[in-house]
Amino acid sequence: MRKRPFSILLLLPLLFGLISCAKAQTITTGAEQMDKYLSLLEGKRIGILANPTSIVGDRHLVDTLIQRGIQIKKAFGPEHGFRGNASAGIKVGDEIDEATGIKIISLYGKKRKPSEEDLKDLDIMIFDIQDVGCRFYTYINVLRDVMEACAEHKKPMLILDRPNPNGYIIDGPILDMRLKSGIGQFPIPMTHGMTIGEFAQMINGEGWLPGGMKTDITIIPVQNYHHDMHYELPVKPSPNLNTPQSILLYPTLCLFEGTIISQGRGTLTPFTILGAPLLKGKYDFQFTPKSIKGMAETPLHQDQACYGLDLREFDTAHFRKTGRIQIEWMIELYKAYPAKDKFFDRSQSKQMGNIDYLAGVYEFRKQIESGATADEIRASWEPGLSQYKEMRKKYLLYP
Repeated sequence: MRKRPFSILLLLPLLFGLISCAKAQTITTGAEQMDKYLSLLEGKRIGILANPTSIVGDRHLVDTLIQRGIQIKKAFGPEHGFRGNASAGIKVGDEIDEATGIKIISLYGKKRKPSEEDLKDLDIMIFDIQDVGCRFYTYINVLRDVMEACAEHKKPMLILDRPNPNGYIIDGPILDMRLKSGIGQFPIPMTHGMTIGEFAQMINGEGWLPGGMKTDITIIPVQNYHHDMHYELPVKPSPNLNTPQSILLYPTLCLFEGTIISQGRGTLTPFTILGAPLLKGKYDFQFTPKSIKGMAETPLHQDQACYGLDLREFDTAHFRKTGRIQIEWMIELYKAYPAKDKFFDRSQSKQMGNIDYLAGVYEFRKQIESGATADEIRASWEPGLSQYKEMRKKYLLYP
């Protein structure tokens, strides 16, 4: 019997269904949903806290809003600046944006929050910055500072939410508030598992503003997002988080800023490699940090060959499966380091941070030095970590 040709028409409903399903699952950031917030801005004098991650499609949000006739009165810039061309930790001054002529007020220079003078001629403040979900990544501090200023001076805030690329990791010790610093402001773990919009709700709900003040916030949530999703950022969030791999390794590797181990600053692959000169003979992999303008002008171990771990091909799906940072690498490199009394000794370099402030507790350093196992260290994070996870549920916008 002759077989009849299978008609493509029979497949069309299935194909259209698959296309519709894929379309429905496309992540749409808050900024991209302009139909939901343009009416809140029309006829208003706008202030905006933004940086290069504040995009709609392939254009900066500020440029897009100006084209739509929205009056951007002034912009505010966080660490790395409004256009993102300042290195980590470098103070940034006020300036005029060359592209738009808008005045830019730095919140990473002489001050950390907008003043009454800065806000008096504004009707509403927009916050649109990509975060990476870590206590020591400073943008949640900026969020709190802007919320505080808006609460003090009765200015509403519009938060355009973005996914957290590390949203599935909730791990680390809860910050001991005796160690409150510029890299730890809140009683949260090292990785908080929230978007900026969710974190803003937590700031309000937990009374983390002075005197229990609350900010009038409107959040435009991300569409089709949940915390367990893989999300690849369209723009690097800061100069040294310049690859998808570095962003996913950052929650673990940033802890090494409190050690003599280089995290690859001064290379083109920061936060994907670990090493130090004294590990020669212990590891074959090597790299040499160099001065790189806009990324790391004076990196740790500059112009010295460093030996250690190459994590550029590490399967970062491991973090999603476990929901944990990889403290085993800290344990391994401490054991391998021949001068253990120097491992956390900050007197060796101005590029070394304080491990107590980075970990958020005094015990972590002692645990590594005493030879504690990863399981023993994790056990010390309880019950605080579990209590935080329960508290976090009150403020979630996404599954």
